[in-house]
Amino acid sequence: MRKRFWIPAAALAVAAIGFFGVAPGYLEASMNRVDGKELIKVSPEAEALHQSLLIVDLHSDTLMWKRNLLDPANRGHQDLPRLQAGNVALQVFSSVTKTPRGQNYDSNSGDTDNITPLVIAQLQPRKTWSSLLERSLFHAEKLDRAVAGAEGGLLKVSDEASFDRLLAAHKPGGTVGAMLSIEGLQNLEGKLENLDRLYAAGFRMAGLVHFYDNDVAGSLHGVNKGGLTPFGRQVMGRMEEIGMIVDIAHCSHQCVAEILATARRPVVSSHGGVQAVCKVNRNLSDDEIRGVARTGGVIGIGYWDAAICDTSPRAIAKAIRHVRDLVGIDYVGLGSDYDGGTTVRFDTSHLVQITQALMDEGFTAAEIRAVMGGNALRLIRAGIVPMSPAQLEQKRAS
Repeated sequence: MRKRFWIPAAALAVAAIGFFGVAPGYLEASMNRVDGKELIKVSPEAEALHQSLLIVDLHSDTLMWKRNLLDPANRGHQDLPRLQAGNVALQVFSSVTKTPRGQNYDSNSGDTDNITPLVIAQLQPRKTWSSLLERSLFHAEKLDRAVAGAEGGLLKVSDEASFDRLLAAHKPGGTVGAMLSIEGLQNLEGKLENLDRLYAAGFRMAGLVHFYDNDVAGSLHGVNKGGLTPFGRQVMGRMEEIGMIVDIAHCSHQCVAEILATARRPVVSSHGGVQAVCKVNRNLSDDEIRGVARTGGVIGIGYWDAAICDTSPRAIAKAIRHVRDLVGIDYVGLGSDYDGGTTVRFDTSHLVQITQALMDEGFTAAEIRAVMGGNALRLIRAGIVPMSPAQLEQKRAS
């Protein structure tokens, strides 16, 4: 009798080890790839300029995966050692809570979820298995643990004081700032008060939607692709009040138009491309670029194929140049989408590739400083400050 039960139990144990121990790492390695194609030659002048920059990346999904942010990894696109090697001053880490099965850029419903099996396979706390809100709160806790264990190498940015501490502390290879964002406010679970819970956990930026329509707004990749819902208008208003930057990435065209028409603070498109350079429905039209610029916002250019129709640093520079030529240098930055199920040319330790590509495109040193981080720093410092009583009164009066 014991022998009959021993074989199935052993097989079950092996299957469990494979599912919980091997599958998450294998999945991440297969989804977050570096394509291995040739990099461009970096000049001493580009290297010197790069080391003098304050670099900001407006979007990565690293917190979704089961690995220690502080340890050097042989998979994915970033970790603290690679961020330091790339001279990153501030990384915005997004919380991904749900994606549809068969995810595509054209039409998805919210009826299925790819993230739940990943959450279970990664042995996250049980409360995250069925709650999107708890998944984001877990990501915030994960970042807090990394900050606590980094011995000054990682600094959480959530207010003016921490922002200023970062700028005072950062040097090449040193302290990296970390700010929390959200990819789709389906994690509010229909309750406005949950926005305040997320704010209390440190989230200071949020995209209203991800790959499907939710109860806040329509997605560019959803079924209906509508605009802001009444609940979404409440959410956006509250975000502006408390100091949480509104991100239009993944929003439907109607959603983008309604946000730009009503925004009272600068908005961001954290990661994506531009239609004029890469005609993919994921990317912004020239009118949308102008609208973001009118708010004083920033457009983060991504590094993957669907954002720039290539993965080369020169393609990134070409998209950046289009935004500069259309609306000016002050409204464009970097939005890698590292570790977001993307294939790229280089990981975060090789960001000097972009500096070199921009130099080759004829950008001045001042323009490169603005693109690589100056514009994003301006947006973030202003955007995370709550509205003053006078601003709130003016907003209510209008």
